[in-house]
Amino acid sequence: MEQNNGTEVTEFILLGFAGQHKSWYILFAVFLVIYLATLVGNMGMILLIKSDSCLHTPMYFFLQHLAFVDLCYTSAITPKMLQNFVETEQSISFTGCMVQLLVYGAFATIDCYILAAMAVDRYVAICNPLRYPTVMSQAVCLQLLVGSYFLGFLNASVNTSFTFSLNFCKSNKINHFFCDEPPLLALSCSSIDFNIMLLTIFVGFNLMFTVLVVLFSYIYILAAILKISTAAGRKKAFSTCASHLTAVTVFYGTLSYMYLHHGTKESQEQEKVASVFYGIIIPMLNPLIYSLRNQDVKEALKGIGKKSF
Repeated sequence: MEQNNGTEVTEFILLGFAGQHKSWYILFAVFLVIYLATLVGNMGMILLIKSDSCLHTPMYFFLQHLAFVDLCYTSAITPKMLQNFVETEQSISFTGCMVQLLVYGAFATIDCYILAAMAVDRYVAICNPLRYPTVMSQAVCLQLLVGSYFLGFLNASVNTSFTFSLNFCKSNKINHFFCDEPPLLALSCSSIDFNIMLLTIFVGFNLMFTVLVVLFSYIYILAAILKISTAAGRKKAFSTCASHLTAVTVFYGTLSYMYLHHGTKESQEQEKVASVFYGIIIPMLNPLIYSLRNQDVKEALKGIGKKSF
């Protein structure tokens, strides 16, 4: 039920997609298949890296955690979305909404920092190969990973706590398929100027910092590759970072569109589509990108295939 002024919100209604009630069975089937493929692909990637000693390197250490993080943030939103396709009232409790925003925000931010750490790993491997074992030591990789998790949960905890300290008395209907911050702020009857400023600073910093790390890493990588005298050498060097570059381009392109393109009703529907791509499609694509465009992963998969027969 929609909330009137002065009434405390105890639950929210997720409006989902325009016209989803007419084709809920198609949407349910499509997203269920995508989610199952995401679970199988990412869990398979984690198990593959754990089982193959040739993949026990810094690059695959980060890739293993990228797969885990992808699983976590898509699982924060997809099961509830699937449930809402088959229910008449798409409600989520106040606490459930808060937890969903916290988990989704934390792991999405961690994803940014792990992709940036992977770019640094590729930079060291190609530009300073002799120092690679020293620079990208186990201790350094662990510090980068812990830092990624710390910054992710710090970002999500601050934004979530300030968002849910607001009064929601305009309505309890969220114009989205999950509890995302911009549509939640639109429901508040409190002043949201500080929240918007906080969201802009945090999202802006996380995006700009990680994008710059990736950008400068690849500028140096490109310069190093162009100095290689043979075409075969250049191709081999570039192939080691092709899958990461593909994943980074898809990830940051979608994320930038989501948070830098707000305003009209049309843009709200476009943002939902972007959210589907970012929060549901990309976690499914990442294992495919790394298995189809990465020679080491292909060899590991072939090795498992030979052992099976």
